[in-house]
Amino acid sequence: MLDAFRIFARYNRVANERLYEQVGKLDVTEYRRERRGSFGSIHALLNHTIVGDRVWMSRFAGGGKTTPPLSTILFETFAEINSARAEEDAGIVAFFEKVEDDFLTRQLAYTNSRGKECVDKAAPAVLHFFNHQTHHRGQVHVMLSQTEVSPPALDMHRILNP
Repeated sequence: MLDAFRIFARYNRVANERLYEQVGKLDVTEYRRERRGSFGSIHALLNHTIVGDRVWMSRFAGGGKTTPPLSTILFETFAEINSARAEEDAGIVAFFEKVEDDFLTRQLAYTNSRGKECVDKAAPAVLHFFNHQTHHRGQVHVMLSQTEVSPPALDMHRILNP
């Protein structure tokens, strides 16, 4: 299963590179335009995804006991979020390349965004982590399709075997 998560980490990095390349072609008005979907704009949705990634990666590393508001805006400009995304994705790949074999059997204790105390097994939490990214990339993909910028192909088998 760790090998599959390593594949997901690499896919996530490349899929984000492709998506962000296209998002970077938007002017600031289109980038920030209010749209139907989670968090109401491409800008807010990209921020949310990084918030979620940082929360889960912190939990995977043994921290992340509390959860900040999921609508937190960490970055005000696309340039800032683009740089942060690249750093985050590099960290995700590095984490899963080095993670110990017993990681997937660990328990993760934390307080979720609603204040509920939770304990999750690592393996399903990692599945959720990668699924969450894919879910929101899909939403950004749809939002991009409402602009003059074409959304990129994000099929995993095409990205990993071009």
